Amino acid sequence: MATTNRRATARPWRSATSVPVRTGVETSALAPGTGTITGRIPTHAPSPSVPGGLFRPKAFAGEVVPFRVTAFREGHDRIGVHLRLWSPSGDESLHRLRPLENGLDHWQTLVGLLEVGVWRFRFEAFADEVETWRHAARVKIGAGVDTALMREIGARLFDRAVTERSRPAAERRVLETAATELRHPDTSDARALEIVDDPRIASFFATSPLLSLLSPGLERELLVERERAGVGAWYEFFPRSEGARRLKNGTIKSGTFRTAARRLPAVAAMGFDVLYLPPIHPIGVTHRKGRNNTLEARPGDPGSPWAIGASTGGHDAVHPDLGTLADFRAFVRAARAEGIEVALDLALQASPDHPWVTEHPEWFTTLPDGTIAYAENPPKKYQDIYPINFDNDPEGIRAEVLRVVRHWIAQGVKIFRVDNPHTKPLQFWEWLIATVEAEHPDVVFLAEAFTRPAPLQGLAAAGFQQSYTYFTWRNTKTELEEFLGGLANDTADFLRPNLFVNTPDILTEYLQFGGRPAYKVRAAIAATAAPTYGVYAGYELFENVARPGSEENIDNEKYEYKLRDWDDAIERGASLAPYLTRLNEIRREHPALRQLRNLTIHWSDDDAILVYAKHLDAALSPTGSSDTIIVVANVDPHSVRETMVHVDTRVWGVAPGSPFEVDELLTGARWTWSDHSYVRLDSFVEPVHILHVKEP
Repeated sequence: MATTNRRATARPWRSATSVPVRTGVETSALAPGTGTITGRIPTHAPSPSVPGGLFRPKAFAGEVVPFRVTAFREGHDRIGVHLRLWSPSGDESLHRLRPLENGLDHWQTLVGLLEVGVWRFRFEAFADEVETWRHAARVKIGAGVDTALMREIGARLFDRAVTERSRPAAERRVLETAATELRHPDTSDARALEIVDDPRIASFFATSPLLSLLSPGLERELLVERERAGVGAWYEFFPRSEGARRLKNGTIKSGTFRTAARRLPAVAAMGFDVLYLPPIHPIGVTHRKGRNNTLEARPGDPGSPWAIGASTGGHDAVHPDLGTLADFRAFVRAARAEGIEVALDLALQASPDHPWVTEHPEWFTTLPDGTIAYAENPPKKYQDIYPINFDNDPEGIRAEVLRVVRHWIAQGVKIFRVDNPHTKPLQFWEWLIATVEAEHPDVVFLAEAFTRPAPLQGLAAAGFQQSYTYFTWRNTKTELEEFLGGLANDTADFLRPNLFVNTPDILTEYLQFGGRPAYKVRAAIAATAAPTYGVYAGYELFENVARPGSEENIDNEKYEYKLRDWDDAIERGASLAPYLTRLNEIRREHPALRQLRNLTIHWSDDDAILVYAKHLDAALSPTGSSDTIIVVANVDPHSVRETMVHVDTRVWGVAPGSPFEVDELLTGARWTWSDHSYVRLDSFVEPVHILHVKEP
């Protein structure tokens, strides 16, 4: 939506319900001496929030945030709720909340936040005397009960509103005339009811309600980060493989930053805007892993980039085969010229040859036999990697890691993909991210946290801007409905998913045996269900052969060079690159897909047909037009499915039963749909529909 890292030039928000702040309004929450924490009109469960209340919720610039609260009062009198917002630059605004249609006292307003920084907000409930009167007047005047009394109550409310000089003069004149008419003995009850239901008068009080029993809640904070913290299409490649070539003696000469830079235009042409590089540092020799994770490395085996550190340096150095630090800076500049940001791996571990091992043995765990413990993720063993011990010298390791991060920021890196953060203390990450963000608020940290929900969510709450998720293992319709709904609703206030479709470590059975349809389905869902997703190189070539007994590619690039002919695959029609390109084009053309919290699950009669939609109202859209995307996916890559799809058209403002036009964005077809429509999805042709709802 909005470009980040800039001040909003007009309003720092988008909202359909914002109003100017009125002056002279009483803001005391409690009567003196009450001794209660409950306001006269109670408010509970404010959102956005983070479970436990210890950390700030967050959003990204341009994100539409649902502000929700539960508010109620005794009896049957009506209440109203509004949101008071203060932008980082000090702009103040009010936004009227609407009751959700569930009868459970839940209220909501949607606000698109454009300005980066810390926002403050507060919910304020009040007695809505005008709405209380309108409800009672409809019933009583219509029944001929207390008609004169109802008319006088309304006239007095209008009298009060006329005294408010903050109201426009034309509005006050209308209300003054209405009050006079309600009191006049010649005014019929029918005419009085017309005044009660006058939409123009109702709009006056919807915008500027009469306030009484005003009950402000506690002031809260919301951190809004730059757009790239929440929106992006990521591509991962190993620079040593890009431009690598086989020599006459059969060995392979490593690619360099300079040869890898030649791949940048193709990555940009596919529409990716973040390029993630695995570790680029020197690789240890001791216990170096060979091909396919064997314990014996043969001559020429380059080793795993995650076995960081050698005689040539550690985390602040680049591998000599890749070039120099100056070459890396040139690579970052070349990527930036293509519209791509470079994300660098931050893997806090060391090979046995890392300078830390001899200079700071206290940063590792020494076993009773005198050896240093290597990394394990049973049944996997990583004899070439020593994990860090964060407890022996916490001050020392903190200072060193901060130095390393600052070093790479100075080289132009503003995004870090953090390897296995759940194997390090959460306290450490909270400290590191807060310290870095205080100096460089535009830095983004992605957590590679394939772990249990509690630590995954804890890392996000403590500061990580993005997180890997369980997406790769959620493949059925039922699994995806639960998973995607949870991302959009349950954790969106603090956890931003990055839906990587594959990684060097993850080649699921779904991809191993699903063929081309599976690759298309997973990419389409990842690209449309969340505003950030990622692809590891080779995905577009359908590299789906696993090492026996594992979910990793055979001949894994973690342990060897990969020689790929990208252009030849495209020429032969054997590449998914055109499909990925189209997905990224659709993402850029449709702002609804650059939102996280606007996903709604819809229905089909088939247990393999997943249906969801993403909608963005015109008032909240950067284009000024509403945007609605419906995704229908056949998640069984081995079948042809025919079924009825059922959508709740009220989500995008179409009355149930009314027809509407949709454009199929992958094929160019145009159809007329309704809330019940027939679909046929052939996995071997096009397993996914991405439909744009045309505005009437």
